[in-house]
Amino acid sequence: MTLRLLRAVPLCAALLGGSVLAGAASVALSAPAHAQETLRPAVGRPLQQAESDMRRRAFPKAMAELDAADAVRDKTPYESYVIAELRAAIAQQSGNLSASISADDALIASPRTAEPEKVRLLMAEAGLAYTAHDYPAAVTALERYFKAGGNDAQMHTLLIQSYYLQKDFPNAARAQQRQIAMEEHAGSRPTENQLNLLASVQMQSHDRNGFSETMVRLVRYYPKPLYWAQLVHGLQTNPDIPDRLQYDIDRIRLAVGLLSSTADFMDMTELAVQQGYPVQAQRIMAQGYATGALGRDAGAAREARLKALVDRAVVDLKANLATQQKAAEAAPYGDDLVKLGYNMVDLGQPAAGLALMRQGLAEPKLLLADDDRLHDGLATLAAGQTAQSVAVLKSVGGTGPVHELAELWILRIG
Repeated sequence: MTLRLLRAVPLCAALLGGSVLAGAASVALSAPAHAQETLRPAVGRPLQQAESDMRRRAFPKAMAELDAADAVRDKTPYESYVIAELRAAIAQQSGNLSASISADDALIASPRTAEPEKVRLLMAEAGLAYTAHDYPAAVTALERYFKAGGNDAQMHTLLIQSYYLQKDFPNAARAQQRQIAMEEHAGSRPTENQLNLLASVQMQSHDRNGFSETMVRLVRYYPKPLYWAQLVHGLQTNPDIPDRLQYDIDRIRLAVGLLSSTADFMDMTELAVQQGYPVQAQRIMAQGYATGALGRDAGAAREARLKALVDRAVVDLKANLATQQKAAEAAPYGDDLVKLGYNMVDLGQPAAGLALMRQGLAEPKLLLADDDRLHDGLATLAAGQTAQSVAVLKSVGGTGPVHELAELWILRIG
């Protein structure tokens, strides 16, 4: 990172009366704002020697000459300003970071320094403080830099790192969120590293809601199974989740590629049968066989028996649709109609199945209204009506696990 790029002018040109000193060299100094602004010999001669010493890397001697110039009484504002500029240059080149930062502060405070130059100096000061591992000073300089109008992307990263390295996780999260929001507002995608860093500092500061929101962003922009696993983990391990929702949790896990083991496929198949969705159970097993999770281990015989049971259940469902519909229509609650309609969609009868589900949802009594709306959204998706499925899933009310599942599906569909 380039920390200092001051304008170079010959020091001799600034001396009183335009006199030229032998051996004058160029140094990083500002040109006079007005033609009459010059350096008197009492100031200019030690400054020229200090510049020469700096070029020879005789930094202690350069600083001594500089102090001699600074000791001159009744210095003009211009002379003081040139001394501060040269002090900053010598301090930086000698690696005296604290002196360089102090000199930069003097230049920043001066009304002679143009606003764009102040922004550049604050950037330089922040970089110097960070290099010196003085992270609080780096934060102060960076916050001043942004307030002054600076907007370099690397400076945003430096601010986040400065907070992080002093374990100020809430402010690191705030700074990272600001950077991400700026990128999203500009129509660009935050990097995976930015989002991971944000998730990390939110975990460190115990911001569970913020962490969940960041995981949603990670899944939206970088839909890897690892991020889906973290997003689903809270539901999957929550001891207060009712047993009936374990199958719905497995649905989203299957959809995003989180089911892989033999136990995963066997457990989900059994849950599908228990929940009354034999066609889905059949498809789950088919996927398990296709991926090699089923049929290749010591439990292959048990898996084959379960498959036979599932196949018979599908045959029975097809044979008894009319009877089941009559029973569902006679039931005191509309939930049975919703379930039967979902099964009809699974059997390849989307129009009739969705109509039956809506008939059930229109009943005045529902035992599990939010569950039914969730399943209506999934059946609508299975029927190929993607946009409509999102609208249905958005209608799932509350703030509990069923609502969370609906939001996960919306994210998955998106």
